[in-house]
Amino acid sequence: MTRRDLGKMAASTGLLLQTRAADVETVDPRELDPVLFTHKLSDATPLRLTFQAKSRTEAEKWQKELRAKLVELLGGFPPSRGGLEARTIEVRELPGYTREKFVFRSRPDALVSGYLLTPKDRKAPFATMVCVPGHGRGVDDIVGIDEKGQDRTTKAGYQHDFAIQAVEHGMAAVAIEPMAFGCRRDPVTMKKGIDKTACEPSAGAALLLGQTMIGWRVYDVMRTIDWIGTRKELDSKRVGCMGISGGGTCTTFAAALEPRIRVAMISGYLNTFRGCIMSVAHCIDNYVPGIMQWAEMYDVAGLIAPRPVFIESGTKDTIFPIASSVQSFERLKKVYEVFGVGDAAEQEVFEGPHSFWGQRGLPFVSKNLGV
Repeated sequence: MTRRDLGKMAASTGLLLQTRAADVETVDPRELDPVLFTHKLSDATPLRLTFQAKSRTEAEKWQKELRAKLVELLGGFPPSRGGLEARTIEVRELPGYTREKFVFRSRPDALVSGYLLTPKDRKAPFATMVCVPGHGRGVDDIVGIDEKGQDRTTKAGYQHDFAIQAVEHGMAAVAIEPMAFGCRRDPVTMKKGIDKTACEPSAGAALLLGQTMIGWRVYDVMRTIDWIGTRKELDSKRVGCMGISGGGTCTTFAAALEPRIRVAMISGYLNTFRGCIMSVAHCIDNYVPGIMQWAEMYDVAGLIAPRPVFIESGTKDTIFPIASSVQSFERLKKVYEVFGVGDAAEQEVFEGPHSFWGQRGLPFVSKNLGV
């Protein structure tokens, strides 16, 4: 090939690139935007079971229908529950509380591990909060254990050891390890570091099996309440649930479907699916196939009514945008008002990022559990 041939080739290639660039310039860029495409699909999709009730009777009927549909969308739960086979692994005495590490069987092939923290300045049986961490190192992030497995004295990280904070407010805390976090990860993921979760491939596998990671984690919360019922120092009639981020997801769905949860505190989660999960990159464990055909996130949270619920949202939360959080709470508040208990739903908007706050939320849950 001569230099003249190479020159002709370069000239033709340049002309082709210019032509393609010109073609693109004539296209509406909005029609190349996949997020906008999903938003338009969402706008055209009716939420067939969104809240529209005008009376408590209608609201209770709505809850029954949506709960049944939600269980179906999550992939269902096991038809029967086996023995817990609970074991205590370790007991530590720490300033102000006792910390017990435990394990129990949730499913035939799945164990749940966690920590029970009980206050030393209160008398049993204790009101109890089930505490579910968000993405990070797992349950250690909320019970005062650092990256080296040592006890720490400062409430570090975005979760600020909120299980310990629950104890400081007079409650027992049952902090559980969510599936795919911490010690509940596969060996390949564990080699990648202590803060790497196993949501991929686990949550993806759940979808392939017609189930969901949210459903699996909610069932673990249900089994945790079964376990609480076996502990004489814990009051099984005064149980709440709280969590931040992914733990807030689990708290929302668990409280929606588990009536034994008397009060819920949802930190850094309540939003709209459209405003966050469909608009910002999120972990695959957030996705429930087909849910936008039926209900928005505020509808799921509305299944908690009339039980007390507290929502906290940071103004600088980049993955759960504050405008959608406020909008979602306004819709949730309407459900509580129809039930005649508008004051049972509260939201605190604080100046800060995606993090646990607890200033009003912890007193709210302790009060509603009779502490």
